[in-house]
Amino acid sequence: MSPEDLPAPLLLSVPFEVPAAAGLLRGDIRVPRDAPSLQGGRNKRLIVVCHGFKGFKDWGFFPYLAENLAIRAGATVVSFNFSGSGIGPDLENFTDLEGFAHNTFSREVADLEVILDGVRAGQLGEARLDPPDSVGVLGHSRGAAAAILVGAVRPEVRAVVTWAGIGSVFRYEAWFAESLGEGDVMQVLNARTGQRLPLHRDVLDDLRANRGALDMEAAACRLGPALLIVHGTADEAVPVAEAYSLHAAAVTAELAIIDGAGHTMDASHPFPGTNPRLDEAVSRSVAHFEAHLVEESP
Repeated sequence: MSPEDLPAPLLLSVPFEVPAAAGLLRGDIRVPRDAPSLQGGRNKRLIVVCHGFKGFKDWGFFPYLAENLAIRAGATVVSFNFSGSGIGPDLENFTDLEGFAHNTFSREVADLEVILDGVRAGQLGEARLDPPDSVGVLGHSRGAAAAILVGAVRPEVRAVVTWAGIGSVFRYEAWFAESLGEGDVMQVLNARTGQRLPLHRDVLDDLRANRGALDMEAAACRLGPALLIVHGTADEAVPVAEAYSLHAAAVTAELAIIDGAGHTMDASHPFPGTNPRLDEAVSRSVAHFEAHLVEESP
């Protein structure tokens, strides 16, 4: 078979780099070739995907998730590494230890704001894109905090989905305080690589200084039915009880409990392929975005 006979890929994928206040945001834009929301060549829906603590845009299920959201929800999908992710230019390894050490929740909120500002302006680094009519945000684990906090204050965000999301950023406060003690730096283990990663006092100072701005439950309440909370009953990192608590605070949010699913929906890195629990999480997310990312009338 000649190259001319090969089927065209379902997605166009474009990498980008965007400077943020505290570092560089590296990401990818995926655009479906035949999206149902494309009119006159313009994709009217866009979804931003946020990774969690010790995660990154190319970890495990994230490329699979982004591709499925693009193709099945007919949306442009932007995935990116937070500036404090610790992942360096090779996009795979924790080589930016200084960035990781000084990362905070407020910094991740600011990073997501930079991405949404670029989306609204139609440009992420050197990559150009058409500003959409409506935006969705999906956050996994700690990434749920930025998704909810930013989604609640940006009018263009019409839908937010959390996967295995933390219920409150303050769940970490006592742990950080105890681990740091009187010192300024602690270390956390990356179980996958065996690497010890440094964390400075910045994150604890941020929690104590910005309680109102980092109140996830208040933000979730403002989102109401625009919020879908997806969580597994076998989550070993964030207990499913946090999903129930956040759902109770949000009042009208939708809750999707996946029986037996762990923190990463039973996926690992490198990605071995999908599984029924991961696909259930993807399907619930696609349906939520399709229902809430409504296109504007011409």
